[in-house]
Order: sequence, then structure tokens, then C-alpha cells
Amino acid sequence: MLAATGPHRTGLPKGMIMKGLRLMAAALALCATNTLAQALDPTADEAARKAEQFMASLKPQHGTIKLPNGVATLQLADGFYYLSPGDADRLITQGWGNPPGMKTLGMVLPQATNPLLRDGWGVVITYNEDGHVSDDDDAKIDYADLLSKMQKSTESENEQRKSKGYGAMHLVGWAAPPYYDAQTHKLYWAKELKADGAEGDTLNYNIRVLGRKGVLELTAVAAMRDFPQIKEQMPTVLGFTNFDQGNRYTDFDSSTDKVAAYGLAALVAGGIAAKAGLFAKLGLLLLAAKKFIIIGLAAVGAFFRKLFKRAPKP
Repeated sequence: MLAATGPHRTGLPKGMIMKGLRLMAAALALCATNTLAQALDPTADEAARKAEQFMASLKPQHGTIKLPNGVATLQLADGFYYLSPGDADRLITQGWGNPPGMKTLGMVLPQATNPLLRDGWGVVITYNEDGHVSDDDDAKIDYADLLSKMQKSTESENEQRKSKGYGAMHLVGWAAPPYYDAQTHKLYWAKELKADGAEGDTLNYNIRVLGRKGVLELTAVAAMRDFPQIKEQMPTVLGFTNFDQGNRYTDFDSSTDKVAAYGLAALVAGGIAAKAGLFAKLGLLLLAAKKFIIIGLAAVGAFFRKLFKRAPKP
């Protein structure tokens, strides 16, 4: 029987048999690799299942959304959905691994992508009621000089971040320079950020809608490589985000309403919240840093295994 398998008893050329053996060896090696991967990461499938369960536990809302603070409404376009503050908090902390405590009015996300995957992104919504922000400084702002100051501020804060156990974050530059639309009273710009040890840069696309008594703040957090897609989507987000009648910028009453102690330049630089720092006001530096970690992961299964076993470490 053994002799019958030899190359001279089969009638096949020796070269053809050797080629077949090589292909078989390659297939066996592939099977061995898959088996080894499954042995090293036996919970990958379970982690993926739990990730699906996590997303299924969220309650997306569509159409007209009255924000919880009662001053603004979202007229969501097709292709977008809204998460309540509770669901947004779960996504930010459990899904993206950020420290708790960020107070939001919810989030807006595109239906086309999963926020937990590599190309996922979302828009965090907050509201700052520091008063009516004057736009008189619009034509006077030197955004190149402002960027330089912001970069220095970011670097000076890195020592404090490191002392608290977080990695350093660097402001690379404008992905899109600030632009103010005086007709709609909407300011928007995009920053490119880089975290130490991250695989790629991250993007913070910022929208500020000026109102009667404060500013509605929307920040899209994504990977820098997704900038073309985000840039294409942001005009839609701008269009469906507006203050309600009575809270609009033009409803300002100088005899009764408070005026903010800063203008447009400070909005871009992060506000003047007790010199808390460039990103401390919204915690978006932490958000960006954690998003960096997700983007840099090669093994999604390993990430979700950590996510659902215990609270992620900074």
C-alpha cells in the first residue's frame, strides 16, 4: 500500500506531485495559524458578540430631536441618528474608554459606520451658557498666530497630563482653518491631533452655534484619515442644528441678557474657563486620546475582551 503512493507508481510527473505537496503544506500551515490564533484568543468571537449586544442596547432616535436643555432642536437628516445623554455617556465611557463625568446633551452619529469600529465617529453635543458671545472680533483674528499659542498651551499641559497618568497630546495644526458664517452665526474649524504612541493622528471637527445666552458646541471625533468623509458630512450637521425661537442669536436683549467675557477667538482656543486649558472644558483631549487607542489597535477582539471584563485603564 505504501509503495502505491510513490511518484513512480502513480503515473503523475514528480514535479506535479511536489507542487501539490507544497500547496497542501501551505494549507496545513494556514489551518495551524488559525488554530493557534483561536487558542491564543479564544474569546474573540465572544467579545464580538458582546460588542454587538452593546450597540443593540443603545436606543437610537431619528427625526426631530428636542435637546434636553430646551434651547435647541435637531432636525436630523436621513443617515443620522441621535443618542440620549445616558446612551452617549455609555458610548463615551464604556465604548471609547474615557473617564466618566463628561456632561453632554447627547450625540449624533452616522448610520453608515459603527462608532466602535476603526472608521467609526460621532458628534458630541454640549452647551455652554457663559453668556451671549459677541462676534465683533471676527475680522480681527489672526488664526495662524492663534494656532501657535494653542500649540504652546497644549505642550505646557502635557506635563500635567503625564502626572495624572495620561499620554501626551500634540496639536499638529489646522485640518481646516476656522470660518465664521455671520449670517447663521455658526463657527467651525478642524484640528489635527497626535497622541504619543498612537498609530495615526486624530481629528476634532468643531462646530459652535452662537445663541442668545450661550453656545451650542458640537465636536466630531474621528481618525485623521476620515477627514474627507467628515468634511463632506459636516455641512449637513451644520444645517440641522439650530436654536429654537427665543434662544437664537438675534433674540439677544442687551438690557436683560448676560454678555460673555470672550469672543470668537476664545471659542476656538477652548474658552477661558478659569484657565483650565485648551481642551479641559469639554474633556475632548481625553476623548481624542482614547479614540486614538481604539484606532491604533490591531486586534479588535482583544480590545473588546478588555472592555467588557473591567473598566479600561487610562
